[in-house]
Amino acid sequence: MSTMPAWLSAPLGAAAQHPGLAIAKLADERGYGRGGFKLTSPAFDPGEELDPCFTADEEDAVAPPLEWTAPPPGTQELVVIVEDATGTDAKPTCHWLIWGLPGQRGKLLEGEVPPRVGKNARGNSEWLLPALPEDETHQFVFQLFALDLPLTLMPGASRDKLFAEMEGHVIASSVLVAPYTRSQEDEGDWDEDDEID
Repeated sequence: MSTMPAWLSAPLGAAAQHPGLAIAKLADERGYGRGGFKLTSPAFDPGEELDPCFTADEEDAVAPPLEWTAPPPGTQELVVIVEDATGTDAKPTCHWLIWGLPGQRGKLLEGEVPPRVGKNARGNSEWLLPALPEDETHQFVFQLFALDLPLTLMPGASRDKLFAEMEGHVIASSVLVAPYTRSQEDEGDWDEDDEID
């Protein structure tokens, strides 16, 4: 595996250092947090655990809410990519691919269906609920990108196709990291066959 860019070490934290993350491949130091560009969530602070209501450990689980500040001038579209930074595979597990977001300050409400969603690691166009082995902690990296052109991808596109369209067009980026640990107390629809590494 290639090495992680040094400028990402602090924003990601020691536990989320996966060089295959979208931000490591598509963004650069100059655009990180450019103009105060920032991704947050009203459901958790940076580094705070995801609530089980966003995972496979609870029935009726949904995608978490997200909010972002105004992107830099010239932004035509925003993209959100969520990946699991835990693991040694070349590509981290993809949980969410979103594009078609207006190039302005905005938010996604809890459980809201985004304008365009691509295929997650299971090949579905939706939020892939984290399903972990008991007492194992994974680091989920929410990545926000501002692009200088609108994407023409149709819903259901793959991670590779989205990356190809984004390459060379990212003018700003931000990350939000949230760990999750499945404890013995967590119950729900989780099944060993649903496990995503």
